[in-house]
Amino acid sequence: MVGTANPLIQEDAEGPLQRKRLRPYLIGQTSVTNAQFATFVEETGFVTEAETFGWSFVFWAQVSGEAGLTQGARDVEWWRRVDGATWREVNGPGTFETAWHPEHPVIHVSWNDAQAYAKWAGGRLPTEAEWEHAARGGLQDARYPWGDRDPDDQSFFPCNIWQGRFPQINSGGDGYLTTAPAKSYEPNGYGLYNMVGNVWEWTAEPFRIRSQRKAARARQAQMRGFRLAKGGSFLCHASYCWRYRIAARTGNSPDSTTTHTGFRVVWDVEARMKH
Repeated sequence: MVGTANPLIQEDAEGPLQRKRLRPYLIGQTSVTNAQFATFVEETGFVTEAETFGWSFVFWAQVSGEAGLTQGARDVEWWRRVDGATWREVNGPGTFETAWHPEHPVIHVSWNDAQAYAKWAGGRLPTEAEWEHAARGGLQDARYPWGDRDPDDQSFFPCNIWQGRFPQINSGGDGYLTTAPAKSYEPNGYGLYNMVGNVWEWTAEPFRIRSQRKAARARQAQMRGFRLAKGGSFLCHASYCWRYRIAARTGNSPDSTTTHTGFRVVWDVEARMKH
């Protein structure tokens, strides 16, 4: 099942609920971790786009004190351009020792970087249908991987999202102010971790909206050339970005890098059996 019969963000084309047939595939139990990405870099000498550009976007609350003056993104000033921010120096220069954790999802990776890693790993990025099927864990039109109960700011913390008033106050009620380990919280019915929250996950597909609604057409035009991402992140909250739902979707340019976007890999079963 893909989409939902109860869309919340109409301009994102979350609905309708559709049935699709998929070929058998394997999917990473977690998003790709820093340790896994480090192995890839060590074996290939790969240089990420953030390293090539010399900067990446860091959420304002995590910007290193050594970063100096930073520039905010237009209309979303909480995103700061930080020179020297990379998958190793996640919050800016001098933060490797304090902010980089091998078991956390790799971040500051573009769609192009994710594609390169997936190819090296013998796999690929998932389609939207593959991602959603995996996220549902055997459920049908469920809002989340665990069912329909909404996370809250007081007592129910099934995933890593924002608690409080975005973007000023995050209580960290779920245990984390930034990324959590890739294997944390309870897995879904398929044994997969953090399919929503923690970090957005790149998919193989362009961001497309098939709708005649004026707002939807305007959003599609604004995001032309963008790539689809799923799952939401540690910065999502129902009051601002209620996109940590299975059917929710967003997009970004394929060379964009931030502190809240990673990816996971899928493998075609038939191809794996041949090798």
